[in-house]
Amino acid sequence: MKSPVILIGIGEMGSVFARGLLRSGHPVYPVTRDKDLTEAAKQLPSPELVVVAVAENDLHAVLEEIPPAWQQRLCLLQNELLPGDWQQYGFIKPTIISVWFEKKKGQDVKVLIPSPAYGPAAELLKTSLGSLGIPVRILADESELLFELVLKNVYIVTTNCAGLVAGGSVSELWENHRELAQTIAHEVIQIQAALTGETFQPEALIAGMLTAFEGDPDHGCMGRSAPARLARALQQADAAGLAIPRLREIAASQKS
Repeated sequence: MKSPVILIGIGEMGSVFARGLLRSGHPVYPVTRDKDLTEAAKQLPSPELVVVAVAENDLHAVLEEIPPAWQQRLCLLQNELLPGDWQQYGFIKPTIISVWFEKKKGQDVKVLIPSPAYGPAAELLKTSLGSLGIPVRILADESELLFELVLKNVYIVTTNCAGLVAGGSVSELWENHRELAQTIAHEVIQIQAALTGETFQPEALIAGMLTAFEGDPDHGCMGRSAPARLARALQQADAAGLAIPRLREIAASQKS
């Protein structure tokens, strides 16, 4: 029997990873938020992988509690993820996947584009998710990973924030509100550059965003978390001393 996998968080996204890992022959042990991770690690100190599938708002609370035995076996998949999120805890080279598929309650998985993955368990993710028809693309190095993480953030924050103004789908956003989308995307890229200390080519990121638009043209812009994403973007911009006038204008309009 193959080595077990720990799954922290058993919501819709966690269930997809569990199905794929089970199909690939790995026993999956779910750990809910009310369980003691240290005690769980005593029972299973050497799993193949520890998949953290909690929502992004819960990520840091979980990472603070990861037992030492599991720290070199992590897999992270949250939105708005950047290297600083795991580096601040001293975690070295976790497996990261930028998820480009969605799973809603009562619905099957919908794939937008292949999900890029990097790290020790990237091949395992490719095999296990591939068994469900979910394509995974393995990245070559950490620079590619950083680009992909920033790209996902640009897609999510741009569409959510623009959706607060325009509503509709991503294809409608680009067709009818292109200037709005482009302006917000450039401001989000400024924020991502400040958060990472790196410089990015806006044209490449916007081109990647459009590829995702084409993968699911009817994808809605504004999810439930859109106001929170806008507020977080403003906090990040304030910390970096960035102007981001269009995002501030949207925030002001939401208060009026």
